[in-house]
Amino acid sequence: MTPQTDEGPLVDDIAARIRARIMNGELAIGKPLRQAALAAEFGVSRTPVREALRQLQNGGLIEVQPNRGAVVRVPTPWEVRQAYEVRAELEGLAARRAASRITERQLTALREHNAVLREAAERAAGEEAAAGSPATTAANDCFHTVVCEAADNPWLSRMIDRINESFPRNVSSLALAGDERHRQLNIRQHELIVEALTARDADRADEVMRDHVISSGELLTAWYERRSQTVFHG
Repeated sequence: MTPQTDEGPLVDDIAARIRARIMNGELAIGKPLRQAALAAEFGVSRTPVREALRQLQNGGLIEVQPNRGAVVRVPTPWEVRQAYEVRAELEGLAARRAASRITERQLTALREHNAVLREAAERAAGEEAAAGSPATTAANDCFHTVVCEAADNPWLSRMIDRINESFPRNVSSLALAGDERHRQLNIRQHELIVEALTARDADRADEVMRDHVISSGELLTAWYERRSQTVFHG
């Protein structure tokens, strides 16, 4: 917990800026976070940077390692799998609720977000960079956000957000970028979700959303498992 000092707002701002860079992948997992370099970049002393890093450590985004200092934390595969098991149940509930509440405008938005993913996959033609981009990351996130908004339950949305904020948001796109089969599966599962919501079929929407999130979690778990073997060991 950050001590209550006059620098509290500054610490929160620095922590938010570092967190944003971790979440968008600018600061990659395993990357060292040097206090002196960050202080110089933000134009502050090391003290608020140190407190900001402590705040992020308490939140689980970074860790302090012997002889390396603060680094962007690499989640363990079992953490990812367990988090996605919970997320699957929560997003399944969101889809169930959305089935009776979603508007035509929101259904159109879902189709448009999935179209971005489909077009990127078609352009990729085996090129990872084209399939895993900020645009596809945003489109994928927005797809799920629309479903949560349609569910109209702020408590549910906050719980889902809390899980999502535990892992950098660009990693799902990176994992999909290297796997053509899962890219196509991701798009098809989104289509099934839209079909169930369009039909106002709550049971089906719940089922296909849960299957989708579990599938995504397994892909991400495998990606982190491979990554954890190389980040610190060559």
